[in-house]
Amino acid sequence: MSDSKNLGEESVVSIKVMVIDDSNTIRRTAEALLRKAGYEVYTAADGFEAMSLITDNLPDIIFVDIMMPRLDGYQTCQLIKNNKKFRDTPVIMLSSKDGLFDRARGRIAGSEEHVNKPFTQEELIDVINRYVH
Repeated sequence: MSDSKNLGEESVVSIKVMVIDDSNTIRRTAEALLRKAGYEVYTAADGFEAMSLITDNLPDIIFVDIMMPRLDGYQTCQLIKNNKKFRDTPVIMLSSKDGLFDRARGRIAGSEEHVNKPFTQEELIDVINRYVH
């Protein structure tokens, strides 16, 4: 029952990670760190762009920046969590602010956790390991 195209690759099923951030630098950094660790990565510059990508690619976990134009991270998280198909997909808020208010507001919007920017590869992987089984 072996799939021939997977020969030579790890037998681990690829985990799909979505990174939503209006900062090109943050998106590229997160994408590079996560791809290097073996994850399949999708990026979007805002919540609107993200919604169609989420529907098309069905990510296992989503990292979303709080401060974005048009749809902020809280609104994006709520849209994801209000969709039956993605209700159980972990959403992790990314923020350069480590305020109690931001963490609480993220929880209210439905996020599982809050990661501060700048983040490390280890921090991202730890969060993925915690929520993706």
